[in-house]
Amino acid sequence: MIYLDNAATSFPKPEAVYDTVYTFMKESCANPGRSSHKMARESAACVMKTRDSLAELFNIKNPLQIAFTPNATYALNMAIQGLLKTGDHVVTTAMEHNSVLRPLYELRRKGLISYTIVKPRTIYGDIDARDILRAVRYNTRLVVVSSSSNVTGTVLPYRELGEYLKKRRIHYLVDASQGAGVLPLDVESMQISMLAFPGHKSLLGPQGTGGLYVADNIKLRSIFQGGTGSRSFETIHPSFMPDMLESGTLNVPGIAGLGAGVDFILKTGIDEIRKKKQLLIDRLHERLSGIKRIKLYSKPENNSSIIALSIEGIDSSEAANILDSKYEIAVRPGFHCAPLAHKELKTESTGLIRISPGYFNTLDEIEYTADSLIEIANRQD
Repeated sequence: MIYLDNAATSFPKPEAVYDTVYTFMKESCANPGRSSHKMARESAACVMKTRDSLAELFNIKNPLQIAFTPNATYALNMAIQGLLKTGDHVVTTAMEHNSVLRPLYELRRKGLISYTIVKPRTIYGDIDARDILRAVRYNTRLVVVSSSSNVTGTVLPYRELGEYLKKRRIHYLVDASQGAGVLPLDVESMQISMLAFPGHKSLLGPQGTGGLYVADNIKLRSIFQGGTGSRSFETIHPSFMPDMLESGTLNVPGIAGLGAGVDFILKTGIDEIRKKKQLLIDRLHERLSGIKRIKLYSKPENNSSIIALSIEGIDSSEAANILDSKYEIAVRPGFHCAPLAHKELKTESTGLIRISPGYFNTLDEIEYTADSLIEIANRQD
């Protein structure tokens, strides 16, 4: 199987990820922060080590400002629902995932907030930073932007907004689901207030992992309450990070594996990873450009490593099924939990085929994939 669905979950992982999860499960699988015995201390040390690695990757001064979550969806909900108050206004974009759109819609449905959605200027999903800034109002409390579209791979202007928003005292949330591990993310220089990230995509960790960075000047309301191992005699949930957002037992085996994935990235280098992925999407785009019946919705430049396309006369799900069953190629068809993006791209009836190479894919696999897509397209004549 040629796996080209890394924008959903990366595969394969570095060998160290598998080894770390197995070893932890076998030797040190205890609750961190709940007991003082050796295994509990080892678990706590493992969690802290992963916080330290993530802090290094994202240039976070205090690793304790990172809370672990089951995925980026939880992190985004914690940030959005934990921050916003009645009467607040939010600016976001049409290229966002439902993990952003649905919490905002639910708050608006209840009459609590309002929001403005900035539309892309091209079929690739390009968002102009000036359009986001023009949408800011007197009561804007939060701007939410993805680092990259999960549909087209187009990098959004996440690096250009932070300084302006900080001057206006507007909080800035970046959804790094398609950026963490492949795009530069520096919360200090980019003035990012909150950063939500999954562990299982380009950070190369296991599923069931993710996190939320919260700047120390932001106080969120906890949307989950429970045991934290701290201040256990109090019925009031802790208000300090990371306990404020970490209720219940953490997925420590997953966090251990995430730490191994992040360490691989730190050792390899973001630039080297980006260079390899760029090579793959450049070649795929080159092979498919100009092919009759294939329409590309991604450009290779300013891209986090996604090529989205449609084949005239065939639904995206049918094409993906052919790729899977006949050619043994795994891709993602459909609407990618991003309805507004597909509406803007005018692909809401057929969806798109999303091809997302990972660091461990090869040029030979890309060539075979291009040959397969061209063969499918030619059959439509």
